Amino acid sequence: MRFFLLNHGYPDEGYSNKTGEDEMIPGLETTITHQESYDRNVESLHSLGLVLPRISDLADPPGRLAGKMAEITNADPDSPDARNLFRVHWHNGADRRSLVSVPEHIVLPDALTGVKAKIVVALGNRFPMINTHKVLAAYGCLIPRLMSGAFDATRHRAVWPSTGNYCRGGVAIATLLGCRSVAVLPEGMSQERFHWLNRWLADSNDIYRTPGTESNVKEIYDACHELAKDAENLILNQFGEYGNYVIHRAVTGPALQRIFDHVNADGTKTARAFIAATGSAGTLAAGDHLKQGLGTQTGVIEALECPTLLYNGYGEHNIQGIGDKHVPLIHNVMGSDFVIGVSDSACDNLNLVFNTSAGRAYLSQHRGLNQQSIAQLGDLGLSAIANIIGAIKYARYNDLGADDVVLTVATDGADMYHTEMAMAEDRHFDGRFGEVQAAEAFGQHILGTGIDHMQELGRFDRERIFNLAYYTWVEQQGTSLEAFDRRRDHSFWDGLMDLVPVWDGMIDRFNGA
Repeated sequence: MRFFLLNHGYPDEGYSNKTGEDEMIPGLETTITHQESYDRNVESLHSLGLVLPRISDLADPPGRLAGKMAEITNADPDSPDARNLFRVHWHNGADRRSLVSVPEHIVLPDALTGVKAKIVVALGNRFPMINTHKVLAAYGCLIPRLMSGAFDATRHRAVWPSTGNYCRGGVAIATLLGCRSVAVLPEGMSQERFHWLNRWLADSNDIYRTPGTESNVKEIYDACHELAKDAENLILNQFGEYGNYVIHRAVTGPALQRIFDHVNADGTKTARAFIAATGSAGTLAAGDHLKQGLGTQTGVIEALECPTLLYNGYGEHNIQGIGDKHVPLIHNVMGSDFVIGVSDSACDNLNLVFNTSAGRAYLSQHRGLNQQSIAQLGDLGLSAIANIIGAIKYARYNDLGADDVVLTVATDGADMYHTEMAMAEDRHFDGRFGEVQAAEAFGQHILGTGIDHMQELGRFDRERIFNLAYYTWVEQQGTSLEAFDRRRDHSFWDGLMDLVPVWDGMIDRFNGA
């Protein structure tokens, strides 16, 4: 059963994204819903000389954007230059200016992972402005609202609730479009996030700090309910915006498949799984693309200190960027195959092993890593380390061999966590982290990683996790039961991808208005 009708009319011919007689799903707009706002958007953005990339362009930059990328090499990837919109993809080189045919990635050596399987990590810190792929999610969430006029660039403030990276991505995208933003994030997140926001937001009142840290997602939602009382604020909640799912399945999925094809140049390898932390569940959508194209499984990482999916549990943790205590609305639970618990203390410890002189000395002298492999560890932030541990656990559980490949992502790099690293050294090692401590940490959290706190999901396990989301989205956030239940069917998620050509058509018409 397809959820969406296939008559892709524009602006008002027959295409429907309704769940019932009157209910329209916000964020899935396919027509101009607010003509006056749309007209103002056209005038405002065109006065800035803006041209918007299509989603299909971002999905295939070598084939569709080579000329454009050559034109914009002089644009600073860290500045609010509108040309950076054409860099919101996985094919930026290490300089974040050039175009590469295969997305930047690391094939981790088995001396580091302790398993035979090849663990391959796509690098999110090649994205412009924020050094993380969350600019892609923000673009996917804003486009349908902007193209329909549901978001008025001259009047609305875009409110970006997150645990740090998505709100930075939203601020970056909105700034390029000449829009005002409000960043909503927990006060306990890494200081590097706040330093970036202070540079990009002119008004410090547009940084809305909520109580708690990574685990306190409901407090973010509560803040958004208050902000939504002001008609000028439009909430773009990544956990419930289907544009986040669509753009990752359309863009991140093919990027990971190109990486696998490159790693598998000799044709001897098998893609076994895509492993990623829950977060908003947007990145997990790439797993649906890979499952369809490569036959992979999808493994979902969550913090062991807050085992919501594993045990209906709760708690506090510091694997920044992965969220918890609820199941995101845009998580295709019925398409997930494993849930894997990873401890935040493991991530803290390995961050020190990977990014201190003592840790790197141990890896060089006792694990035999060369300088190139060691330097690449700086591309791995806390959630990337969690993903890698999860991939190791998956490889051990399934007894994978040297021709098996496990794909994952590094949302950001270690440069976002320098302050967290100093606190972790104090918390775990009384401020004294040397080579002996590095050896102990590596032995415990890499070589000693087992297959505990993992669940291979059957039908009833998936149903349990799916049902758990009811309490957040129906009881707390007001999603209709019909809209909630439609998400059980794989055809719902497949049907979402019919929106890509529709939204591309809206972008074409907007650019040519």
